[in-house]
Amino acid sequence: MSHSHNQIPHSDDPKVQAYIDKITKRDRTVDHLFRRVLHIIERFIAIITIVALLAALGLDIYEMFTEEGYFREVDHLLHSLLTIVVGLEFVRMLIDTTPANILEVLTVAITRHVILSHEDPWANVASVACIAGLFAIRRYLIRRSELKEEMVEIE
Repeated sequence: MSHSHNQIPHSDDPKVQAYIDKITKRDRTVDHLFRRVLHIIERFIAIITIVALLAALGLDIYEMFTEEGYFREVDHLLHSLLTIVVGLEFVRMLIDTTPANILEVLTVAITRHVILSHEDPWANVASVACIAGLFAIRRYLIRRSELKEEMVEIE
């Protein structure tokens, strides 16, 4: 991924240039350290989310067999399962932060809202318009090479 770095100053004085090079190297090291720490935190959050999703799935499966009339309420089942799907997409986005994954998470989350909400038809129209907008963004604003490219590089 090409980054647009600020122009690094250059000096004809070797002492000044050595100082500039030292500062530039330190800044790159600090940036790299921050990226690594953020990446580790994202992975940790992903692990916690997976554990929570597995627990929710296990609880749902348990309730399927122990609660009488569980399958009569399809909305409850859809709500639980689609929440888990959105959570899994979120984990995938945390692990592999690409524009394609971010758009998929947003699409799945909005689609879940459309499927589960029955109150306001205008909210559904707005949600469908948002999904169409996400598809348009993917199709026209993001280059194919960027769709698979990780957004946060870790050197």
